[in-house]
Amino acid sequence: MKLIIISNRLPVKAIKTKGSFRFSRSEGGLTTGLDSLDTDIERHWIGWPGVDAKNLEDKEIITQHLLEKNFHPVFLSKKDIEEYYEGYSNSKIWPLCHYFFTLIQHESSHWDSYQMVNMLFAKAAEKIMEPGDIVWVQDYQLMLLPRMLRDINPTVSIGYFHHIPFPSYELFRVLPERAELLTGLLGADLIAFHTYEYMRHFISAAERVLDMSFELDEVRLRERIVRVDALPMGINFDLYYDSILNPKVARIAHKLKKDYRDHKIILSVDRLDYSKGILHRLKGFAQFLENNPEFWNKVSLFMIIVPSRDNVESYSGLKTKIDETIGSINGIYSNMNWTPVHYFYHGFSFEELCAMYYVADIALVTPLRDGMNLVAKEYIAAKRNANGVLILSEMAGASIELIDALIINPNDSTQIEEAILKALKMPESEQQERMKWMQKRVSKQTVNKWAGDFIRDLKSIRERNTALFSKVLSIEYEEEIRIAYDNTKQRLIILDYDGTLSPFMPKPEDAAPSAEILETLRLLASDKRNRVVISSGRDHNTLETWLGGLDIGLAAEHGAFFKEGSDWTKNSPPKEWEEEILQVMQQFVEKTPRSSLEVKETALVWHYRKVDAWLASIRVPQLIQALITPCTREHLQIMKGNKIIEIKYPEFTKGSEVNRLLKDKYYDFILAMGDDVTDEDMFNALPVGSYTIKIGTLSDSARFNLLNQTDTLPFLRRLAGRY
Repeated sequence: MKLIIISNRLPVKAIKTKGSFRFSRSEGGLTTGLDSLDTDIERHWIGWPGVDAKNLEDKEIITQHLLEKNFHPVFLSKKDIEEYYEGYSNSKIWPLCHYFFTLIQHESSHWDSYQMVNMLFAKAAEKIMEPGDIVWVQDYQLMLLPRMLRDINPTVSIGYFHHIPFPSYELFRVLPERAELLTGLLGADLIAFHTYEYMRHFISAAERVLDMSFELDEVRLRERIVRVDALPMGINFDLYYDSILNPKVARIAHKLKKDYRDHKIILSVDRLDYSKGILHRLKGFAQFLENNPEFWNKVSLFMIIVPSRDNVESYSGLKTKIDETIGSINGIYSNMNWTPVHYFYHGFSFEELCAMYYVADIALVTPLRDGMNLVAKEYIAAKRNANGVLILSEMAGASIELIDALIINPNDSTQIEEAILKALKMPESEQQERMKWMQKRVSKQTVNKWAGDFIRDLKSIRERNTALFSKVLSIEYEEEIRIAYDNTKQRLIILDYDGTLSPFMPKPEDAAPSAEILETLRLLASDKRNRVVISSGRDHNTLETWLGGLDIGLAAEHGAFFKEGSDWTKNSPPKEWEEEILQVMQQFVEKTPRSSLEVKETALVWHYRKVDAWLASIRVPQLIQALITPCTREHLQIMKGNKIIEIKYPEFTKGSEVNRLLKDKYYDFILAMGDDVTDEDMFNALPVGSYTIKIGTLSDSARFNLLNQTDTLPFLRRLAGRY
């Protein structure tokens, strides 16, 4: 078994110099994090090597060098980078996920390139994937890849981690390709985010766009379960915590302390990006200087900005504004002995950065929107035995964990100003106490724990899917059922109607039986060894209209009514519905667009199949809560079914109907098929050895699963000998 990590960039990048190539470490939190991953699984990494290799010879040189480290390059052209990376990924998905709607660029060629490049990554993975391997796809540049990999090799275990925020449905729906992206992600067995907020947004989008229904953190697809979770990424804590013990780091830190012994240092470290809130931060610092002149000549902001996407118009414009703002602040406040803002537009080495973390009195981390922000965690970890204060944006994923930081709204310059003042005046004892608790948290939630938790959860869902998928009705299982069917003489066949024989319809009244349904039921009933019964939640008048002319048994409203021969029997005396219950359900119909109320003699059903998923998630628990008291008083059962809430008398279920059918006769072959929660009662009531088949979603109660409702009638016809 191998662990195959797939990301847009490899951990190393190739740089061509004078006809040859040299290789250096790639920047970014993902590289830093996974590079220190501790695992005994053979690890491979697929990604772009960071260079436009124009000829076959260059590609072969790069490939051979990288293979020594189990790195597998995907070569992208300059056009690919422009349209797939700078185009669709960073001019559409990135601004959307960071809530910068006005910066989104819509170009059809970008989407075409995004699909094509995702397929290039899929083909690269195909070359090394083997059954049982674990594939871990990283981030928004490859949202289509999980589905592509699933189509190529269904036996591999696929995980996906989204490193940036996932936007709310109201924003995500702006994407014309929203359904394709969600379908791509759902090719994974496990989809994870930094925070539960992003997880919630994803589930909301999937339910509304793809009409799915999640149960807590899982959704059951035809062939498997997909789990969604929140797994906050950490850092290599020991690496940063011990960094000051490195003589080189210690020398740099000592020099910084000496040079700025009379100054408080505020540190800011970012990539050049509009989501980082750099201009808002500068405004807050300028406001602090204006309103607190007593700190002139005493406080300096060290602003490190790592170049990023300079050739993208929105980024180059941002850099110009940053340069102008810093120039303005320094022009107003600086003197011969003091520069308010020290500006570094380049990356720092690990040693230099750790020394800055250690020395800095304050870390100012104020992104407008950020998936996690590892800078905040690195600063905390590097403070081995030094005081410091973290000012952190509430919009960063890290704010969920680092609650002892000074949490601010990055859009409010006054909050930034006040937080700086509070940090500068904070007693050392309070600094130490806050730092102790944050270091304790960061030291536990490390990158190894993050990766270990992800791999463990991925293995867990694979084991569960393997167990469930082993029950899918295969050719071998069908042959077993057919042989038993052929060699028995007293058969009971119990079939649900909606979702089993007939597909679900937007309007329940539109689900009248097709000619194929009627023909199949006649075929089964024509064999004198068969007793065929339709066991449904439908009312008996509808079943009589649709199926009353067939020589089969009918059970309506979960067995409250049943028909043997030509007569219907009601199992209980007539009861009138409590007016309070009717009023409650009618109120929910009125305030929930697209819902409806079905009134039966023994059941009330609130249908919400066409209701918006988010609204349904609110109304369902509200309705159940409103019904608990009157239903308890009347000894009624509240059942949550497939997009329905049903109020019924508890003495009748599909299980009670099974007991009635088995009371008067022995059967040497029993087959039961159904798709809903109510059918679980039927499955559980049947004797061991019965052939129980759940339609559509995977089931723990049924003996077998048939993945598609459209396969039900062909299966029954094959069973009856009509191929």
